[in-house]
Amino acid sequence: MSLIEIIKQPNFWSNFTKVALPFFVIVTVLSLLFNHYSEISSGDFETVYQTKFSEGKWKAFFGFKIVFSVFYGLYITFKKMK
Repeated sequence: MSLIEIIKQPNFWSNFTKVALPFFVIVTVLSLLFNHYSEISSGDFETVYQTKFSEGKWKAFFGFKIVFSVFYGLYITFKKMK
């Protein structure tokens, strides 16, 4: 089956969501924990906010993770539905 034929199947998108969404959440949480464990464990969320999310920084933080999760979800779903 070609990629277009697989994408047209209704269960492709439900399977994609089952893969991509949890992957996005896990990557986001792990990224925050690896980079800001001491701030998070001490409850200093203001520092995390200023470093990662204020003044439009959230776009770069989430942008890469969203793109990476979409490609990972498409790859895994396509691979499993062949």
